Amino acid sequence: MTNDQSQPLISEISKHSLDPRPESPQRRSKIAKVNDDNIAVDVVEEEEQKELVTRPMNPNPRLQRYLIAIEYIGTRFAGAQQQTNCRTVVGVLEEAFQKFVGQPVSIFCSSRTDAGVHALSNVCHVDVERISKRKPGEVLPPHKPLVVQRAVNHFLQKNGGDIMVIDVRRVPADFHARYKAQERTYFYRLLSGPEWVSSFEKDRAWHVPESLDLPAMQKACNVLVGRHDFSSFRAAACQANSPVRTLEELNVTEVVSTPYFPSISERLRSNSVMEDPTVSLGSDTNYSRTSLTSNEGKSDGTNGEACQDFGLRRKHRCFVVTARARSFLYHQVRLLVGVLKAVGAGDLTVPDVERILEAKSITAASPMAPACGLYLGHVKYDLPPET
Repeated sequence: MTNDQSQPLISEISKHSLDPRPESPQRRSKIAKVNDDNIAVDVVEEEEQKELVTRPMNPNPRLQRYLIAIEYIGTRFAGAQQQTNCRTVVGVLEEAFQKFVGQPVSIFCSSRTDAGVHALSNVCHVDVERISKRKPGEVLPPHKPLVVQRAVNHFLQKNGGDIMVIDVRRVPADFHARYKAQERTYFYRLLSGPEWVSSFEKDRAWHVPESLDLPAMQKACNVLVGRHDFSSFRAAACQANSPVRTLEELNVTEVVSTPYFPSISERLRSNSVMEDPTVSLGSDTNYSRTSLTSNEGKSDGTNGEACQDFGLRRKHRCFVVTARARSFLYHQVRLLVGVLKAVGAGDLTVPDVERILEAKSITAASPMAPACGLYLGHVKYDLPPET
């Protein structure tokens, strides 16, 4: 799962995904800072922060730094960070850039997602020097962002098509995708119901056969949101100096299961609106639950009741857990979801969640949720004017 480790802004680093190309050959010292209220804040890496302030602009003025937002399906990736003999997000992206610019590049991600974890929007940065292919050695003006996006996507689509550049922006040479990130949002999808998971949902969500109690799960979120010692929600391999994190948001929402196609009654209502614009579609948005019990489309046949909706799949209830914070511990989100699921299924109570949090031990938590349901949704920045 994708949570932050020793660097305060690293999202869930896989224990096999440490960058083999460190940005500094020396190990940086870490200190804890305290605010005016004597409340310990997240451990920061003093030397890295100092470097961001004092480091001059890129020593090669011919390089242009780009901020790249990417989406990907994590199923066939061994994680985001470069690894030996493994297909990774950074590896595939660097290969596409090299084919585009004609020389190797190094890409640095804001969040190092684990194997099987997806991203609606992960962010990385890359330095590109535009060299003339007709006149080797001649440096040309930097590519426009749209050109970079289209060219890199062209090569990415030839390498599985499970990763795509969704946005590109030129930034100053000292803008770092990881250290400049202010906040990360993760989503986790659960499908509740006894039916087998649809082929369209395979490896896209955690299938939970039990019925889940949404109000109970939300009450458990209220216990966990805020600033806590999350030692019970950090994997044993976590390298963070401090287990204290601040969850700015943690909630569970029931949403329409996807892919979604309109039912008979919805199509009829839509036709009614087209014929009479004054007719309202109403506020029934819980289509996935309605479809499980609806009898629409049934009629009596000559040999008894014949169901006209034979062959139509019954939909699961779909729940999305949202977790938002500046940084996360290793596997924190998946461990949180594991506890929330246990509450929803009735295996734990809200007081149990309080007990687990206070235990400050990973052995107190429920089993961790699988990677397939986790999505890195958004990385927030205070972006400078585009260069």
